[in-house]
Amino acid sequence: MTADLRRKLLWLIAGRATVVTLLLGSAVLIEVRSPGAVWINPFLVLIGITYGLTAIYAVALKFAERHRWLVDVQLGCDAVIVSAIVLLTGGVSSYASTLYTFPIIAASVIESRRGGLMVGILSSLLYAGLVLMQYSGEGLLPWTLGDSRLLPQRDALFTVGLNVFGFIGVALLSGYLAEGLRRADERLVQASHQIADLQAFSQHVIDSLMSGLTTIDMDGTILTFNRAAEAITGTPAADAVGRSVTDVLQLQGNFAESLAAHEGRSRLPRVDYGFVRPDGRPIEVGLSTAPLITPRGESGFLVTFQDVTETRRRDREARVQQRLAAVGEMAAGIAHEIRNPLASMSGSIQILRQELPLTPDQSQLMDIVLRESERLNETIRSFLAYARPQRSGTSRFDVRQIITDTARLLQNNAELHESQEIVEDVPPGEVWYEADEGQFRQIVWNLATNGLRAMPDGGTLRLSVGRRENEGQRAELVIAVQDEGVGIAPEELDGIFQPFRGGFSKGTGLGLSIVHRIVSDYGGEVRVTSQPGQGTTVSVVLPYAEADTATRSTDLKVNNA
Repeated sequence: MTADLRRKLLWLIAGRATVVTLLLGSAVLIEVRSPGAVWINPFLVLIGITYGLTAIYAVALKFAERHRWLVDVQLGCDAVIVSAIVLLTGGVSSYASTLYTFPIIAASVIESRRGGLMVGILSSLLYAGLVLMQYSGEGLLPWTLGDSRLLPQRDALFTVGLNVFGFIGVALLSGYLAEGLRRADERLVQASHQIADLQAFSQHVIDSLMSGLTTIDMDGTILTFNRAAEAITGTPAADAVGRSVTDVLQLQGNFAESLAAHEGRSRLPRVDYGFVRPDGRPIEVGLSTAPLITPRGESGFLVTFQDVTETRRRDREARVQQRLAAVGEMAAGIAHEIRNPLASMSGSIQILRQELPLTPDQSQLMDIVLRESERLNETIRSFLAYARPQRSGTSRFDVRQIITDTARLLQNNAELHESQEIVEDVPPGEVWYEADEGQFRQIVWNLATNGLRAMPDGGTLRLSVGRRENEGQRAELVIAVQDEGVGIAPEELDGIFQPFRGGFSKGTGLGLSIVHRIVSDYGGEVRVTSQPGQGTTVSVVLPYAEADTATRSTDLKVNNA
């Protein structure tokens, strides 16, 4: 059963019981004050029948939806009971005829226009019938038929016509009002559903935004907090709503002052600032603010923000790439301008050293010139390797072999100290990759030599390689070099790939720049994590080509700092 029909029937049952109780009380009161004024015994019987029917109606309530005729029976019985009351109280001269309006109105409310009109016609027939019996059936009902207070027939006919007209009029009017109310309720329900759907759609749109969105009032108190805002800040909406936006978003203290409404206020600027999540992870947040305009005027602000950590990192890398590209072009140009004259100068010095009689001091000076010429030539060679890395040929090779060969060379290197240890960490199966093997050897060698130089007081240098399978993405090759050296300060991490930024006495300062250039040409990236005083891990991540994804996978063993 629908909740609306049940509610209406419950009101009908309760109203019926209330009216019957009032009638019983009135009859008893009249009998006490004026014995014999009413026929109390028939009243008691009638009221008892009504109470019994009310109990039956309450029991049959759960069947009314499937058997709607039960509702019609209730309304019809109400009209019959009213007719009995009218007959007991004088028939045509009874003032109780107005009670017919109650079942008519109840039928209109429950069954709309059809029910009201049906009970109105039934009430008219019953009323006309009992008046007809009252005037033509003398002796049949002695307590009314012999009543000397019967109206003249003309007056009785007028009274019947007036009441019948009133019954039909009440039925039509109440049915019209009930029908209008029902349609208004339907429109209201439909509008409520539309509003609820619109609100739900709006909430889905807001929660689907990739940017954090929060609304605040003029005092800076958070009113709403969408799902992306929860993800970015790590703060649930339940904890954020009702708090100050400066506390939740960790804004500067003068932020609230910039939001204060005043004439001539300039457009609120976009700000980027550091944010520390509850889990301790620092991120960079880009935040924009706009006034929230309603028909009543400015009532608050919309605050949108994003996690721009990765974007800022890519911007920094792009700037580094631009600087590296500029230096590369410069290197290509100066190589042709310097290398040939340098070779001529070096050759001339060697000839002069052999042909001229030189004192020991002069011979030492010649050696210095030759040595510095060779060092300058090596720098230019590194420049060319960085600016224009040449691929001698692409082949398929096992990257483990490069790790093993590099470790063996370092172990036999004169620069290796007794306190330094080289450790290989490679999987048991082959790690195939298709590229220029010489460039890969240069990558591993440059990273490994930098790692050794970063451990002047000794430590372990770990070289590792493996294949990493990312769910739903292309597999990746990871080469990692981990040292236990001096580490790199956070403010210096962004500049380590710039040329001539080397932090060691030996070398040209181009090792990491060359590595970065080669890896970028292969579509990979170099990831550096470091803790000052604890060491550095440099990971080279290279994607596999589509043709290589069918090669056998191996477990990745990379220790990330």
